[in-house]
Amino acid sequence: MSSNHTPTSFGRQLVRRKPIIFQRRHHQGEELSRNLGTFQLMMFGVGATVGTGVFFVLSSAVPLAGPAVILSFLLAAVAAGLSALCYAELASAIPVSGSSYSYTYHALGEGPAVLVGGAVLLEYGLAVSAVAVGWSGYFNELLLQLFHFELPTALSLTFIPNPDGSPNGGFINLPAVVLIGLCMLLLIRGASESATVNAIMVCVKLGVLLLFVVLAFTAFNADHFANFFGQASGISGAAGVIFFSYIGLDAVATASEEVRNPQKAIPRAIIGALLIVTVIYVLVSVAGLAAEPASWFATKEAGEAGLAKILLHVTGSPVWPIVLSAGAVISVFSVTLVTLYGQTRILFSISRDGMVSKKFERVSPRFGTPVFNTLTVSIIVALVAGFVPADYLWDSVSFGTLVAFSIVAISLMVLRRTHPEIERPYKVPFGPWVVPILTVLVCVYVLTQLQPITWIICVSWLVIVFLFYVAYGRRRATLNTYTSDEEISEPIHPELEDQAK
Repeated sequence: MSSNHTPTSFGRQLVRRKPIIFQRRHHQGEELSRNLGTFQLMMFGVGATVGTGVFFVLSSAVPLAGPAVILSFLLAAVAAGLSALCYAELASAIPVSGSSYSYTYHALGEGPAVLVGGAVLLEYGLAVSAVAVGWSGYFNELLLQLFHFELPTALSLTFIPNPDGSPNGGFINLPAVVLIGLCMLLLIRGASESATVNAIMVCVKLGVLLLFVVLAFTAFNADHFANFFGQASGISGAAGVIFFSYIGLDAVATASEEVRNPQKAIPRAIIGALLIVTVIYVLVSVAGLAAEPASWFATKEAGEAGLAKILLHVTGSPVWPIVLSAGAVISVFSVTLVTLYGQTRILFSISRDGMVSKKFERVSPRFGTPVFNTLTVSIIVALVAGFVPADYLWDSVSFGTLVAFSIVAISLMVLRRTHPEIERPYKVPFGPWVVPILTVLVCVYVLTQLQPITWIICVSWLVIVFLFYVAYGRRRATLNTYTSDEEISEPIHPELEDQAK
């Protein structure tokens, strides 16, 4: 396109929208290989979701809500489910990489897209690090059970003191760093290979979690559910802590440009993943509380490979904890893999739009993947995982997820009104307003339950992102090369108008 474009005022640049180009090409820039099918994509969603909430978050959520944490899981599932329907429609209408960032750019404009992109990069980056830190605990537990050996504290914990200020004797969480390095190598190799490995690991993890449910129910104690609503005031707060574990639904949409027939595959994969995830979460939380009282989940023992410890208490045999720890090691590998994948694909889209260096969109002719992008992201999140405890990361992940889900719902309503001509193979039920509005209300409510320090950290990050955009991105944005503001605001290119209609 011609670059003879009169500079747009800063205010107009913030609200200019990225054109929607139909069918043959969805964007300018490099292309990714389309190798993924519906089942692989659904397993992406399950792989990025099941594992985080179940294996780690009970020790953080149960002390807040008590037995009513089951309702916290359902509240988070409702919010995620409403948003999943919005994602499904937008992904079927605009099957491009970038997920919530790309949808926002098309619907609301460049400024909102920059902020959503910042929130999602924070969400995915910290999720990768937090999950890798949690994986380290299960890896150490597996070593202990199998070989009566575990890594020294200096190599399995960070140097940052405990929440009470006491030293923990650690220096670097080496297993977390190694895990991210392995995922990086697999992602560089190719998306299809990564999806196949992930699907296998997802099947293993589901089998292990169902085994946990069956064994834990053998120790069912109804007294553990007495005074069910004793900590009802903590239900929404626990839901906020849990919400990060539904990040996998967003991860499905990030794979849009590597999917065969994305208009049909993505909605099916998102909804299918949501149903599987919700059932597993509720079953495991009920089974865990059936076996152990809510007070136990606040102990140090529960925070270190808690589900494995429950099986040890229930069965008295080290065999089942070993099986569960092995399943956790495998399953959390898949969470890290898919979340890291989502992070790189969002950054790929942002780079293609000129907001960051074009190096991040370069696709290797040998592997068909963004190698520089994957290397850079992996190094950064590995450093965070190696030196920052997971307790400092979870709520910030939830913040990014909730912001992304809310903006996706708003984008859907805007696009329904401004561009009704777009073909939508899937549409949210009950019209274009009910589900999106409910999504925003639920997400905003859960956001208000997050800790003030989380808001301070996340808002500060978004301010940094916006300042970077002002100093760098707005002058290099790809839309600056369009020939007129009319072309920017018009979603259909003339040569494709008949096809779109």
